[in-house]
Amino acid sequence: GFLSCLLGVMASGTALVYDDEMTNHKLLWEDPICTIEVPARLSSCYENLRRYNLVERCMSVPVREGTEEEIMLVHSLDYLEAVKKTPKMNEEELRKASADYDAVFFHPTTYRCAKLAVGAALQLVDAVMSGTTHNGMALVRPPGHHSQRNAANGFCVFNNVAIAAKYAQRKYGVQRLSGYVLVFVYDFHPVRLS
Repeated sequence: GFLSCLLGVMASGTALVYDDEMTNHKLLWEDPICTIEVPARLSSCYENLRRYNLVERCMSVPVREGTEEEIMLVHSLDYLEAVKKTPKMNEEELRKASADYDAVFFHPTTYRCAKLAVGAALQLVDAVMSGTTHNGMALVRPPGHHSQRNAANGFCVFNNVAIAAKYAQRKYGVQRLSGYVLVFVYDFHPVRLS
């Protein structure tokens, strides 16, 4: 079944990139749309890997912060500067900044956590492309795959997936990603019927 297949892949050299510091990104106020993006989304994934003894079977890859230059492979300077202001904001200012985007919230730790999420994705690219590991997974938050060049969107701050793809193209000369990279984004959303 699926689990035995996963175990087989893990035994052949799978990297795991995780840092529980990313659970510090959290919603400070009531928001029915953003309530589902919680720290437990990340910690429960990691705990389930531990419960099945999969963490020990993986090669641990340390997390680092993504740099501004790396973030700007995909995002504009104006957007980066807007996110950089959030650590010094009070709750009211964070709410106002969050309201500028769709289904997103900012916390004083969001900028740091989002840089760690970018860095985690890039560490995984480096581990795979250098041959240190065959494959891997990065458990990150805030998520990033919905964010746009100039905007946070759908809980996502920096587009880790797009940044990782651009990074692989620039650093390793990967011109075509199909056939080289499988990106699996575990994502589900409540359906709005109104």
